Amino acid sequence: MTTTVIITIPLLLCFFGLMIGVGFYCRRNAVSVDGFVLGGRNVGPWLTAFAFGTSYFSAVIFVGYAGQFGWNFGLASTWIGLGNAFIGSLLAWSVLGRRTRVMTQHLGSKTMPDFFEKRFDSKTLKVVASFITFIFLIPYTASLYNGLSSLFNNVFAVDYWVIVVVMSILTGIYVIFGGYMATAVNDFIQGVIMLVGIIAVIASVLMENGGFNAAVEALGVSAGTQYTAMFGPNPVFLFFVVMLTSLGTWGLPQMVGKFYSIKDEASIKKGTVISTLFAIIVAGGCYFLGGFGRLYEDKMVSSGFINGGKVLFDKVVPTMLGELAPVIVALVIVLVLSASMSTLSSLVLTSASTITLDVVKPSLKKEISEKRSVLIMRLFIVFFIAVSAIIAILKDSVWSNNMFIAQMMGVSWGALAGAFLAPFMYGLYWKKTTKAAVAASFIFGVGLEIIQLCVSLGWIKAAGIPVISFIFTNSLYSGVFAMVGGLILVPIVSLLTQKTLPEKVDEKFECYDHEVVTSKKQSLG
Repeated sequence: MTTTVIITIPLLLCFFGLMIGVGFYCRRNAVSVDGFVLGGRNVGPWLTAFAFGTSYFSAVIFVGYAGQFGWNFGLASTWIGLGNAFIGSLLAWSVLGRRTRVMTQHLGSKTMPDFFEKRFDSKTLKVVASFITFIFLIPYTASLYNGLSSLFNNVFAVDYWVIVVVMSILTGIYVIFGGYMATAVNDFIQGVIMLVGIIAVIASVLMENGGFNAAVEALGVSAGTQYTAMFGPNPVFLFFVVMLTSLGTWGLPQMVGKFYSIKDEASIKKGTVISTLFAIIVAGGCYFLGGFGRLYEDKMVSSGFINGGKVLFDKVVPTMLGELAPVIVALVIVLVLSASMSTLSSLVLTSASTITLDVVKPSLKKEISEKRSVLIMRLFIVFFIAVSAIIAILKDSVWSNNMFIAQMMGVSWGALAGAFLAPFMYGLYWKKTTKAAVAASFIFGVGLEIIQLCVSLGWIKAAGIPVISFIFTNSLYSGVFAMVGGLILVPIVSLLTQKTLPEKVDEKFECYDHEVVTSKKQSLG
């Protein structure tokens, strides 16, 4: 048994015990629908900010994206992390945070699809949004397991399916018992682990390469100065990566849902700062670390991770960690597990609550109790975790040579953000947003990404028109076009379809005009 294993096992046992303990401790907060889904809308700034950040950044980013984009862009990949911090966190909180909290409470909505129904007077929009959420979150969830396989196989030499099953069961236990509050508390603990871990890993990798200046110089010599340049070898592609991974959070149900539960005005202000700082360290640190990946090109080649010019990007970060101190490797394993479990818990809770509250419950002929609603959500959590775990296991074995699931994962983010971002944001700010415009955004965002999936799989070919070919070059490009297209499409369609304007819009917006009493330190007026 290696030193790394000896150190890692106690850490993992403590980690697992703590997560499950929190789940049981938070049971009393999960007896009602509002408590199970939103924590009673009484969650403070630290828990909300860390829940937002840990749902944002998973093992996919630390192992997959950091390796891939760090390899492709060098140190310029750090811009992706900074974009995530300032666009995906700071601006998201500033633009959406307060308005989401106020209007969703006023309308009594608990999920994003429920918001679409109550804001636009359309049950159809709610059901369609629910199915979009459920369908596209499954492959996104399945991708979370990928980042674990390389690290765990290197240390423990256990089969991939074992890792998937253990992670699924542990996450399921604390989400099922404790609901949103257990998820938020565990997200805070997992976030602290991520902060400590990423700082320790960056420091260790830089020390291994002679310090920051020596590492940058070595990268420029071995890989080329374009990989140490400010905007890297491909600034256009870098821009699209920044936009999709940053602006996309504005339309993701599991991210926006965090604003539903925040407690008060002071919590929003503090949460904005905390969330941004968290993103700078975690996201900025991950991509900065990945930028030094090409220093390990020789080790990648000798290990067979680069073959015929094809790079296995998921192996870049594990290769970088290969010769670090055992205690650092053990910390990284817990870090990656934390990142995966925090995002997984958020996704399964979002999906289960959406299907239960927006599809199953309204379809029943008789009203069901709060207790029965929570039970149904718990059953759907089990179902959602099981399906995503099966997909992850099959992808690693039966479908290992089939690109369908891999490509499906790539378009999930773009489809969700492309469909929901524009109608949700305009719905919060603009009274003239119509039902027809929301439907148009759903069709445009999902339709564009389905075409992208078919192009990526080779089922159809992009037209010879340069603009069309460019859009479908990569799912990152089409994802950005889906979001930007929705932002343009919704106001145009709204102005042309005022007959589909929801009724009593002024009553829905009057929540922003309610007078509140505050102190001089909050307002001079």
